[in-house]
Order: sequence, then C-alpha cells, then structure tokens
Amino acid sequence: MKQARSMVLSMRLPMESGRRLKRIANRHGWTPSDASARLVEEGLRRSEFAFLDFRDSPAGRQAYMQGSTLAVWEVMFLLRSYKGNIAAVAKHLRWPDAKVRAAVNYAEAFPEEIDEATAENDSADFETLKRMLPQAATFASRKTERS
Repeated sequence: MKQARSMVLSMRLPMESGRRLKRIANRHGWTPSDASARLVEEGLRRSEFAFLDFRDSPAGRQAYMQGSTLAVWEVMFLLRSYKGNIAAVAKHLRWPDAKVRAAVNYAEAFPEEIDEATAENDSADFETLKRMLPQAATFASRKTERS
C-alpha cells in the first residue's frame, strides 16, 4: 500500500496491544509506526469493501476475498479469462455475483495494486516456479480416442 502524503496522528494503545503491534512490525521488518499505519489502512478498506480481508502471502500482504483462498487479483485474473463476465466467474467459483462484484469494486479503487500483482504473476515462468516449488513437474493432457 503506497501512501503519497501522510498525516501524523497520536494514539494510545493498551500495553498488550502495543506489544502485539511491535511483534507484527518485527515479523515484517516494519517500524511500529509503519505497522500501525498499514493495519489502520487495511481496517479502513475492510470497512469500505464487502467480502474483503488482508493476509500475508509469499508476495507480501494482499487483499483476499473472505471465505476463500483467492486474492482479489486472482479473481480479476479469472474475470479477464472470462472476458469480464461477472456471472460466469460467479458460477465458476460458486459464489454469488455480489462477491465477484466486490472484487471488481476493490480492483477499480486500487488498480495499481491489482495491476502490480497481475504483472508479477504474468512474468513468472515454469523455471521460476520450479525454483520455488522443486516438486513441480510438467504434464500434458492426453486426448483419448473414442471408438
């Protein structure tokens, strides 16, 4: 989450919350100030967009669709393959149309975030994948002849 301009706000946290914030900051290599700003931003986005959650992933913190393993960018990637047909994607995922529309709403509000994740995915090839997942193997489907 990129922030062009910022404002300084002071807040008082219970001791245990402050300790937890510092643990999160350390785990991610952030300052406590950066961690609190990110968590506030994520909380604001969750309150503004339906079905939204944030999770750690190998690519960093990402927006995910609640109740699923799909990041918002992955829903948009699927939507692209269905040529923008929200109903078809909803049927494919067995979701209500509103949940796919929620992903679209988020992607429209934060296009740079989604474009960056999609571009990173598009740039990965099988050799890159094999380095990350040594068990990866190439396979091809065989067409069977029917008599």
